[in-house]
Amino acid sequence: MAGAIASWAISGACRVDNGNGGRLKVRPHSGMNQSATGQIMLGLERNRDAILRLPTRSDSLVPLLVMLHGATQSADDMLEYLGSAPDEAGIAVLAPNSRGYTWDAILGSFGSDVELLNRALDRVFDKAAIDLARVAVGGFSDGATYALSLGLINGDLFSRVVAFSPGFVIEGPPEGRPRIFISHGTADHILPIDSGGRRIATTLKARGYDVTFREFAGDHEIPPILPAKACYGPQRVNRAQPATSGYCWGQGFWTTLSNAEEPELPVPPGRSGCRVFMSYLSPGFSA
Repeated sequence: MAGAIASWAISGACRVDNGNGGRLKVRPHSGMNQSATGQIMLGLERNRDAILRLPTRSDSLVPLLVMLHGATQSADDMLEYLGSAPDEAGIAVLAPNSRGYTWDAILGSFGSDVELLNRALDRVFDKAAIDLARVAVGGFSDGATYALSLGLINGDLFSRVVAFSPGFVIEGPPEGRPRIFISHGTADHILPIDSGGRRIATTLKARGYDVTFREFAGDHEIPPILPAKACYGPQRVNRAQPATSGYCWGQGFWTTLSNAEEPELPVPPGRSGCRVFMSYLSPGFSA
């Protein structure tokens, strides 16, 4: 995939291209057999640092989710959204902060944010025994755009990409073939679904990527999980079509980050989507 799926030029915004092209070069370190625990400020920047949250329990190798915030948001917002589920499931979460109010390439080109993410990942790999087969990148809004873009460019690092309400994909030479999950609200007034999620999903599928796309009746948001009957009911719903009142995004989201098949049993009503996600990425975790 040589070009961008879509591109928006934002006048007056310019970033220096530091020549990294969006490539993340760091990889999990060999010889790591145990991990630290708890929440750690990585100390990479005085302001808008990166935050690592490590589980209090884990297997010998820990899955890693890199979660990217939307414009004007922060790493803390993403960690608040995920809540306690990653810790309970034994999953590490890296939540970096962009250098500006949004990610560098949204405003111009890849540069300082990629450099910081490289440094952050290197620090993570110093502190945790990360399972290279279970490294994922996800995000919301501008963070979703950035996650998709970095995920396609670094598909040899990220086996799964999760994008909640993305706007476009930033140009870059692809590496690897990550599995992709995209969700988008049909009433999104900030990043319309037709030019965002629908267009991106259609284009990626046409180019051979394994894409799960879910629409939901909502605005510019990460959708909550719906009652089980809205997802499957007494029989399984055709996954190609969204349910009339929405969909159980938890299944597609978390299954995208694991090698598991989507479950035959309905999700218990009232359970959060992120908890369902964790149950597939970390076997034995109760959603």
